[in-house]
Amino acid sequence: MDLKGLAGGQYKPLSEKDIQTIHEAALGILEKTGFTYESGLEATAGMLEAAGARIDRTAARIRFPRKFVLDHIRKAPRTVVLYSRTGRDDLDLTENRVYLGTGGAAIRVIDLETGEYRPTTLKDLYLLARLVDKLDHIHFFLRPCIPTDIPEDAYDVNMFYACMKGTGKHVMSGVNNIDGFHKVLDLASIVAGGREKLIERPFISIITSFAISPLKLCTASTLIMQEAIRHRIPVALSCAPMAGSTSPITMAATLAQIHAEQLAGITICQMTNPGAPLLYGGIPGRANLNTMGYLGGAVECGMMNAAIHQMAHHIGVPNYNSSALTDSKIPDQQAAWEKGMTTLLTAMGGCNYVHHAAGMLDSMVGVAYEQYVIDDEIIGMSCKVLKGIDVDPEHLALEVIDSVGPGGNFMTHAHTLRHMRTEYFNGNGVSDRRSRNKWEQDGGLDARERGRQIARKILSAPELPFLSEAADKAIRRKFTIHL
Repeated sequence: MDLKGLAGGQYKPLSEKDIQTIHEAALGILEKTGFTYESGLEATAGMLEAAGARIDRTAARIRFPRKFVLDHIRKAPRTVVLYSRTGRDDLDLTENRVYLGTGGAAIRVIDLETGEYRPTTLKDLYLLARLVDKLDHIHFFLRPCIPTDIPEDAYDVNMFYACMKGTGKHVMSGVNNIDGFHKVLDLASIVAGGREKLIERPFISIITSFAISPLKLCTASTLIMQEAIRHRIPVALSCAPMAGSTSPITMAATLAQIHAEQLAGITICQMTNPGAPLLYGGIPGRANLNTMGYLGGAVECGMMNAAIHQMAHHIGVPNYNSSALTDSKIPDQQAAWEKGMTTLLTAMGGCNYVHHAAGMLDSMVGVAYEQYVIDDEIIGMSCKVLKGIDVDPEHLALEVIDSVGPGGNFMTHAHTLRHMRTEYFNGNGVSDRRSRNKWEQDGGLDARERGRQIARKILSAPELPFLSEAADKAIRRKFTIHL
């Protein structure tokens, strides 16, 4: 059952009036309050000033006139396609089409054999890519963990290499600096068979956390964002304020601040290279005011992330955001309900590119192999909701009802056999729907242990050659590869 790219938009937490009110508020924030910026962005500030922004260099403040912003955001493309290398998993981010996948920068993983947390490694990143490649309802692979066993200056190339070696699905990650971006660009060009082929069908994209909330441009990430945009590599303009900490406590105010941050980022990108592909990257979260930490599993996060799609859609730009950021430390019932609620809300909200939707635990600090299997099922169920109910002569089956008649049985009818595998969501096997006796006979395993078994089975299968031997040799000649 193909459940990717289905249309959401059934859930709309904001009315049309609300959307317009927040949009106007964000334009007012940019015009009156503006942005500050770190040192090293003098060229970016000069570009903005030359085009009509107001710069106070003494206070390091940029103010964006309303017309200036509106003129530039209109240049952003309404449709962005993030390609896969297989062609089977391309992501057409149009209107309300929904795709959900991995994400994060976890530094701990629950070991598949011991069940204990340990530091994440480069091999984990590769194995998770292999696992996700076989999980049909996880639509893309955004680097989910940081390899703690290699030097930091080797991260960028090695993370993208491990991801692309493990899966043919679209790969996204951040990079540490512009030099790292160029190395990744060279790496992907070798895999694509040339820079032109990569630009034509970009199967990688870059996360750029350009905004330090509230309302501050990060030098390193802004420069990476502009460099990627110059090369027409798609970027996600990530900003992730926490309500009550780095944005106001109320949801409406958090959405207005995020929208202002996104409008500023989009403006900078379209000034840098008009028409270059990007994703509106608002990721509203909530602070835990008891601990001052991140509260990822709150239902309000699902509500606000659904609202983010409405704000992005209002200005005609595809969006990137989050679901399934549970605060649970292990794959348990709390993880299930927090993930299920927020994933369903973002899917029904029509969010285009939802990362963090698979594998994450412990408020983004940890991941677990079995959690990816469980979340694949949750994502599949959420997307089945988007498919809706077919009402046509074949599905109404009036002739079938008449032929079976009162008191009859439909179990062996040809109509049942035609639709039994497509009408209902059957899952990946992690949900147990057998009798209790059969379940007990097979060991009485819970969902977590069944997820472990499925993950082990996938990873024990032969590796698929997502990198040709020639490309792999060329990459290893050019770069130091640690995998």
